[in-house]
Amino acid sequence: MRNLENTRVLIIMPAWNEADCVGSTVAEVLSLNEPYDVLVVNDGSTDETASCAAAAGAVVMNLPFNLGVGGAMRAGFRYAQRLGYQQVIQVDADGQHDPRNIREVINGLQSADISIGARFADRGDYVVSGPRKWAMKLLAFVLTKLAKTPLTDVTSGFRAGNERAIAQYLDHYPAEYLGDTIDSLVVAIRSGLTVTQVPVEMRPRQGGTPSHHPIKAAVYLGRSFFALAFALTRKRSNLKFPLTTPAEQK
Repeated sequence: MRNLENTRVLIIMPAWNEADCVGSTVAEVLSLNEPYDVLVVNDGSTDETASCAAAAGAVVMNLPFNLGVGGAMRAGFRYAQRLGYQQVIQVDADGQHDPRNIREVINGLQSADISIGARFADRGDYVVSGPRKWAMKLLAFVLTKLAKTPLTDVTSGFRAGNERAIAQYLDHYPAEYLGDTIDSLVVAIRSGLTVTQVPVEMRPRQGGTPSHHPIKAAVYLGRSFFALAFALTRKRSNLKFPLTTPAEQK
């Protein structure tokens, strides 16, 4: 039966061939003096990702084949809803998201349905250049207008959500490239969910191979335009949210 009194935070950690660092990332999260549960969604890995995550103390959900981040996160949201979690947050298995920032991002849910850990908000020294920088600036400009609140890092995966966000994501959470960040956020905003951002610092990968090679950077610009244009054609969610918004709870 669904536990409506579950006040713990579910950390959803999608992982594909992250055996080099997922164990240390899980251990770092669980070492914090916080009410966090860690779910590692093993996205069809061919290495020891699952066993490393389990040994570090995470609950592991094994997907039969690689679905991508969007598919892995959707499976995590379903798990969260079934077990009655009221707050969830995505944390990368590669260690780039500093677990010490989790509480700050979660606290953003006091005033919004979705809280984004933003890399470009006057904190830290994370930088991008070239086509990726132009794409991120354009996306941030458009989504700032949609959300009616300043947003600087709309492609960040370091993102928390409350029960309203979980329900909306289960209704619409795409698996295509950039869809899990841009498309899902656009539809959530157009469906009435509120968004805020919290400045965070990014760290270098703690192991493994970066997913974005510099040679592919130019492709990012075109894909970003396509993801945004496609997202704006999506129908807004028809869900009737029975829960009050964070603003109404005050």
